[in-house]
Amino acid sequence: MKIKRVFLIVLDSFGVGEAPDAADFGDEGSHTLRSVAASREFYAPNLTRLGLFNIPGAEGGKPCPHPIGIYGKAAERSAGKDTVTGHWEMAGVISPRPMPTYPEGFPEELLAAIERETGIGTLCNRPYSGTEVIRDYGEEQRRTGKMIVYTSADSVFQAAAHNDVIPLKKLYAYCAKARELLTGENAVGRVIARPFVGEYPNYIRTADRHDYALEPPGKTLLDVLAEAGLDVLSVGKIYDIFAGRGLAERNPTKSNADGMKKTDEAAEKDFTGLCFVNLVDFDSQYGHRNDRDGYARAISEFDQWLGGFLCRMREEDLLLVTADHGCDPATESTDHSREYVPILAYRKGLVPGPLGTRGTFADIGKTVATLFGRGEELPGEDFASALRVGDEE
Repeated sequence: MKIKRVFLIVLDSFGVGEAPDAADFGDEGSHTLRSVAASREFYAPNLTRLGLFNIPGAEGGKPCPHPIGIYGKAAERSAGKDTVTGHWEMAGVISPRPMPTYPEGFPEELLAAIERETGIGTLCNRPYSGTEVIRDYGEEQRRTGKMIVYTSADSVFQAAAHNDVIPLKKLYAYCAKARELLTGENAVGRVIARPFVGEYPNYIRTADRHDYALEPPGKTLLDVLAEAGLDVLSVGKIYDIFAGRGLAERNPTKSNADGMKKTDEAAEKDFTGLCFVNLVDFDSQYGHRNDRDGYARAISEFDQWLGGFLCRMREEDLLLVTADHGCDPATESTDHSREYVPILAYRKGLVPGPLGTRGTFADIGKTVATLFGRGEELPGEDFASALRVGDEE
């Protein structure tokens, strides 16, 4: 039986152990799954049934004696450990060079150009925690009307402003202009609008974040499927990560719960193709804040939803669960970690078994393309033959 619909769900930052080159990134010993599973809040029977702890090197739980899914892990070939690089690679674009980062802040001439083109001044210009930067600069931002510019260990330009001082549409326009200027050697992976509300010291970031990503430099899985006339649906920040390319609609989300709800809504549609989902709270709310218990609760909430989704899947549906990098909440670092990502696959009647260790995230996109007869257009090695059901040869 052919696959009609693929649901590719990215648990943002849910790594399953240090990659072979983790030391090159300062991430020796990182193991997001192990750290999260050590929390009393962790309860993931459905992920376990799919084979999460059967993955080679997965720690923190017992392997399932009779898993129902296909299970394995993949290493990243791209020179990075950020959201954009990870998603691009799983969709078929491998990045040989890292995107630029700014541990000392953005060059003054670049910032001056952005101020000149937007007509607004800037504050901070340092690597900073997103919650701490609005606490430390929020009052000055409201007093001066300037926007807070900051970065992180990732290739990002982030701009924060209080909604009462810089309305949302204006902040978006400023970020769009910054995106136009951040090119060439300063082509950061994402420009991110970070609106906030409230009163000092209890400022709160809103759910109206908006990402302006670079366009992928090569053909992606989304392009391939769209060119073939197939449906490509996005949930969460997928639309932003791929700059909208290959996607006909945008379904932004406010939280993991909202993302799962919108995935359920997509599953009610009679489409043929791919539903590509990113659930970002694992990373943004818990990994970056070293909140192991919060991360564990979020996994448990996803797992509870997953149990119902597995029951609702149709005969021609395929579920793929993976991640884009790690973000171990038990290490001193609050940054992403260079880790393997899980690959869990399920369809009704699937003959379960191991996928082993894959050499690139691109094997995921290659597999989806192959299932729809377009695999020759993307790099990687597909595992489509491993997704057979009991009555298929």
